[in-house]
Amino acid sequence: QVRLVESGGGLVQAGGSLRLSCAASGSIFSFNAMGWHRQAPGKQRELVALITSGGGTNYADSVKGRFTISRDNAKNTVYLQMNSLKPEDTAVYYCNAARTPDNYWGQGTQVTVSS
Repeated sequence: QVRLVESGGGLVQAGGSLRLSCAASGSIFSFNAMGWHRQAPGKQRELVALITSGGGTNYADSVKGRFTISRDNAKNTVYLQMNSLKPEDTAVYYCNAARTPDNYWGQGTQVTVSS
């Protein structure tokens, strides 16, 4: 059973930074891709960033140039560095890992950006 544990969320002022971590219970080499999604109150969950097993990355237009996804294979951990945070980035952030045909989710971590 795959377990994903997020950490690093919190309250930050607009313009500030946070780094989210997602620790997997096993090797992340086995995943086709890992990513971060977020869900704000009253809104659908949306993809924020993903990184493939080959190292390719993809970002939502709203976070390009501000967020960076990376991974440490030795630590089985994926990170999301978030800079220049805006109030509209406020959401619960979820880690996701895809290994065809399955998808795995973490429990989520709250990020709140005050204006």
